[in-house]
Amino acid sequence: MIGMEDMTRLIQKAQNGDSEAKSQLVNQNSGLIWSIVKKFTGRGYDPEDLFQTGAIGLIKSIDRFDLSYNVKFSTYAVPMIIGEIKRFLRDDGIVKVSRSTKALALKARLFGQSYYIKYGRAPTVKEMSEELNVNEDELIMAMESSAEVESLYQKVTSPDSGKETFLIDKFNAGNNDEDEIIILRSALNDLSKEEKQIILMRYFDDRTQSEIGKRLNRSQVQVSRMEKKILCKIKEKLV
Repeated sequence: MIGMEDMTRLIQKAQNGDSEAKSQLVNQNSGLIWSIVKKFTGRGYDPEDLFQTGAIGLIKSIDRFDLSYNVKFSTYAVPMIIGEIKRFLRDDGIVKVSRSTKALALKARLFGQSYYIKYGRAPTVKEMSEELNVNEDELIMAMESSAEVESLYQKVTSPDSGKETFLIDKFNAGNNDEDEIIILRSALNDLSKEEKQIILMRYFDDRTQSEIGKRLNRSQVQVSRMEKKILCKIKEKLV
């Protein structure tokens, strides 16, 4: 059993870009992930796929965990692991794409995460297509079909402090500086009425792209593309 001091040391190293430390943390917490996966068995999904999805949630926890928090890392990680699995189950059941496309998107996602753990960077499309033995266009289409909430987990860097944070934290943080709140409000105010509706429904009402599409009389693909453009606009304002 890894001690608190060793856990803290590994998290620090992982957050500083040590891929070996991140891999070790995933291995050390595999029992925690499996204990959560068991709650979602019997739904027609391969437990190994659910475990890999849960591991993505754990990695996000590692990247986002503030060591000054007066909580155990596992306490912080559990809701993120559960959320990642629930998001996968929800989006997989609602977004209407072919089974083969879903399977390819999942393979690409899992390969990308394992590659990042090993090499400390995301693989290129070419590297992924060669590994999965598919052409790049087919791979991109599959990734587009499942690229939903992930874009909010991109890191943004403050120009003043140089500190990295996640775009989603700008929405969820309850202790933002006044300047950051003003910038976020400004970014949202610059959006069109429809763009604001998409952001509100997507990230505050927790609606899927398909649900939003029905409300706005647009396809899921159109909503997906619009969402990406909106997030780019907001990100430009925040960095």
